Amino acid sequence: MTATDRAARTEEADRLCRSAFSSAEPPAEGVALVAVGGYGRGELAPHSDLDIVLVHEAAVDVREVAHGLWYPFWDANVTIDHSVRALTEVTEAAAADVRVALGLLDARHVAGDPSVTLHLRTGVSARWRRDARRNLPRLREVVRERWERGGELAHAAVPDIKESAGGLRDATVLKALVASWLVDVPHTDLERCRLQLLDMRDVLQAAAGRATDRVAPELWAALADGLGLADEQEAQRRLRQLGRRTAHLSRLTWSRADQLLAPPRRTTGPRRPELLVVAPGVAVSSGEVVLDRGAEPATDALLLLRAAEAAATRGMMLAPPTAARLAASAPPLPEPWPYEARDHLVRMLAAGPGLLPVWETLDETGAVDLFLPEWQRVRLLAHASAVHRYTVDRHIVECCIEAARLIRRVERPDLLLVAALLHDIGKGGRHDHSVAGEPVAARVATRMGFSPEDAATVARLVRWHLLLSETATSRDLDDPATIELVAGRVVDLRTLDLLEVLTEADARATSPQAWTRWRAGLVETLAGKVRRHLVGVVGSAEVSATSSVGADVLPSHGDEPLPEDAHHDPAYLQLDVAATPDGSLLTVTAADRIGLMADVAGTLALMRASVRSARAWTSDGIAVSRWEVAGDLPEPPIVLRRLLSVVSGAVDPAARLRGRPGQLPPSVALRHDASREATVLEVRTDDRPGVVFLACRALAAQGLTVRSAHVATIGPQALDVFYVQEQDAAAPSDERAASAAHAVRRDLEHAATLDA
Repeated sequence: MTATDRAARTEEADRLCRSAFSSAEPPAEGVALVAVGGYGRGELAPHSDLDIVLVHEAAVDVREVAHGLWYPFWDANVTIDHSVRALTEVTEAAAADVRVALGLLDARHVAGDPSVTLHLRTGVSARWRRDARRNLPRLREVVRERWERGGELAHAAVPDIKESAGGLRDATVLKALVASWLVDVPHTDLERCRLQLLDMRDVLQAAAGRATDRVAPELWAALADGLGLADEQEAQRRLRQLGRRTAHLSRLTWSRADQLLAPPRRTTGPRRPELLVVAPGVAVSSGEVVLDRGAEPATDALLLLRAAEAAATRGMMLAPPTAARLAASAPPLPEPWPYEARDHLVRMLAAGPGLLPVWETLDETGAVDLFLPEWQRVRLLAHASAVHRYTVDRHIVECCIEAARLIRRVERPDLLLVAALLHDIGKGGRHDHSVAGEPVAARVATRMGFSPEDAATVARLVRWHLLLSETATSRDLDDPATIELVAGRVVDLRTLDLLEVLTEADARATSPQAWTRWRAGLVETLAGKVRRHLVGVVGSAEVSATSSVGADVLPSHGDEPLPEDAHHDPAYLQLDVAATPDGSLLTVTAADRIGLMADVAGTLALMRASVRSARAWTSDGIAVSRWEVAGDLPEPPIVLRRLLSVVSGAVDPAARLRGRPGQLPPSVALRHDASREATVLEVRTDDRPGVVFLACRALAAQGLTVRSAHVATIGPQALDVFYVQEQDAAAPSDERAASAAHAVRRDLEHAATLDA
């Protein structure tokens, strides 16, 4: 089945059309029989319908012609999709419905007056270009609806060669986008994919003996035979590769079209491509993430992950030439990875829906192999189970997207997201994929720079990612042996929390039927019983299943003596800045007062310093705080001047803070059982400048003092824990504590609505 066969079928159809047209005795002028759609392109499959239109000038009466035209087709048992239109009606129909316009853009003269066909083609093409800015958004919606219905050719369990995303319909749409003269696509690449998809459809219909575009499971073997491929697995891989490439071209082209259709920004001076630097070596141009002019791809091993994170978190395309250049020239990452590399990966995985197009670009260009060569094991691998709606690789990406929506429920979102990325990495072999994936996950996590303990947790999550779901639906949850079995495999509370969320993300990414209320309720019941069992085993001191705070008293940090005069000077304020291997350490020592933590945090936010972790404590009226930040801080005198300007009120950090809206709403929880001497607030929110400042400011406004703070940034999530007391060192009442939690949540939610 080749282009030659399609040409032969088209010529045979043309002969039938010309014969039928001639037998209808049409007038010599003003009437034409026109092929549209796939027939117009000369791409008839073995069982294709004939899409034909009898077009006439308004003054020509074609009722008798139309009456006699269709009988020869019916007599020949040929299925036709036919209509009769005046020239003016054709252009009006194309203007009213973009789907009609798509078919008419491929109009081809078959019989009759060629000037009518020429008039139709030129009129439709001219109007398509003229109305492109109005039509393309409508066409975008049609495409989006079709993708939702048909799934993706590269990943659907039962792909549709024509209608699925990345199929023949998308190839036609891309040609229409090019015809608008607004955007362009790589013609050679698109045409190669389109012709091979046509060959596959021809073989499919010949094997099925009917008009079909859906590859049912029983047809893969016939498809492989007809294409001369080794087996049905090779046929699947070939078709899915073509679909993936076509879908990638489609997303890229639509992204560029969206940029062109966006309202123009007001500019002064000469127009030139804007290059907005968003990270070292990374910039945004025309809505795509590209390399900055000063980037050094041959020496900067972190540049690929930095660019991918910037694109995913901003919901932008990573420019394919940029990814391809980095894939070809970037040096290998050092092993183990530095903190920044791991942080970039986790933040990219936590980007939610923004991850998908970026990951596709990384996959298409081979850039994924630079940091995750194990991806080759699952690339375009079909699931053995029919319950899965995607291939293994796409399911993994969807699992990461689902996990990103649930990170507020876990203390370590970095472990959750990496486990989601690796949970099915063992598939494709002969052994249980959970068992096979465990050592692979351990090696990958170790290579990424996780501690041995964290790498073991990731490996355990991969090994037992089906444990909760399978046990909840197949074992007696009231039997103590069931709970002991699960607890023995989970080991600790933190792993249980991670496993419960990973179970939900995995199921949601599988199919809507895989995560029902019934199944969710069983998993929740099982996890609750296991959690109570683990709490009973480790003792009542470790009472919180989700809190990062395990102590029941205020922590003590007095590890070095303070100057004697510090205890008697209410204006005492000293700070020190020290370099660390991957950033800076700021130590602030001052007379304790309400709002001190807010002032220091506000100063760091104004300097756009990314706080990785912080610890604060008080001793004998003196407050000490230590802040680990990414990058270099200015010299101590400069930091001190900026801090004093905040303390004096000359500068208000709140008035200057701006940031992108958060992906998820903030979570503020009260941990009543974490301390007997203070109220413990646990804050989880998107990491962005000013989180600690906003929380501390809200607490100070309530007249509360922060006696101890534990601030950590883990991937995309800030996890900040505050031990809060009244000014007389008493724990706040329940009412005061609830009011404080509400105030912190309100301020963080308000900050999330600020414009970027």
